[in-house]
Amino acid sequence: MTEAADVVVVGGGPVGAALALALADSGYAPVVLESRDPDVAAGDPRPLALSYGSRLILDRLGVWEGLEPATPIEGIHVSQRGGFGRVVLTAAEAGLPALGYVVHYARLHATLVQALTKRVPRSLNGARVTAVRPGDDAASVAFTLGGSEKTIAAKLVVVADGGTLENLIRVRQVDYRQAAVVTTVVSGMPHRNVAYERFTAGGPLAMLPCGERLALIWTMNSGRAQAFCELPADEFLVRLHEHFGDRLGAFTALGARSVFSLVFKFAREVVSLRTVLIGNAAQTLHPVAGQGFNLGLRDAWELAGEIVRAGRGALGGAAMLAAYRARRRSDRQGGMWFTDSLVRIFSNDIAPLRAARGIGLGLLGCFPPAKDFLVRRMTFGARG
Repeated sequence: MTEAADVVVVGGGPVGAALALALADSGYAPVVLESRDPDVAAGDPRPLALSYGSRLILDRLGVWEGLEPATPIEGIHVSQRGGFGRVVLTAAEAGLPALGYVVHYARLHATLVQALTKRVPRSLNGARVTAVRPGDDAASVAFTLGGSEKTIAAKLVVVADGGTLENLIRVRQVDYRQAAVVTTVVSGMPHRNVAYERFTAGGPLAMLPCGERLALIWTMNSGRAQAFCELPADEFLVRLHEHFGDRLGAFTALGARSVFSLVFKFAREVVSLRTVLIGNAAQTLHPVAGQGFNLGLRDAWELAGEIVRAGRGALGGAAMLAAYRARRRSDRQGGMWFTDSLVRIFSNDIAPLRAARGIGLGLLGCFPPAKDFLVRRMTFGARG
């Protein structure tokens, strides 16, 4: 027997959960299908830099309190190794309480899943989607749960997990041939809630304030990443100091290290008949500048608003989907272009380009309106 639903969300990760929570009190009854066990993310060490705009969304969803105390980012220091030029962005100059906040992915995931369990009764873990078949009036979603095959018909299917329907979604993929070494370090000098983005020839090196420590996301050639993870701790810290510089003194302690491969994936079209892609299903970005999750969260928030505005009669129809696509176009394309451009422009050691980068950073630092524009875009997206 085929069940029915207003909206089916494929993927119960943070973005899919955010969409379901945004719809939970709107009169719609979303069904969330998540293939993984909710505890699978418990050991995920990745830090997330949430923009202040994302904090506002999570607050409206009623989950921000569960993430406290998140570490605020009060300043961002951007520089390049082996070249002049730098820019410093501050929350005070932007008129914001903070430019962003740092939380661990595992904690964010657990907080959202807990809220989902309480507020969205039809949230199914272990539900592996095998097919989505759009139709004129509804889409049919086939999935397995507990060894049984099931089908659910929905006016709208939202795919929020890039891996769930990997073989069914047409995406373009760019392999940067880079990987990120993720860990935490202790510095000789306090971080004072400043985040650092240091561009090196091998890739960007980010330091995020995380409690008393710093969360490190060090991008480098894929072949070197695993070797760096296996270095003795003292040698790793010396190498880190060589790349980062003296701004925080010597690094004195090192946490567990993990490696994550980096690719850029994006769907050329995010809407089709009765179906829409958001979050990692729509775009998976390089971690430079920390735009990926923030962009996906805005996808979820804007889609929830479009669903409510459309009403049940137009739910999942061509007009509603076209309105969502138009609403998200500039923010999505701008976020992807900005992230990809940073990787390509800064991940090299070409002397003329290094000089041009330095001039660009210097000019940006001397021109407050440009700094304000950049901060507003990174904080609130294209509609900010």
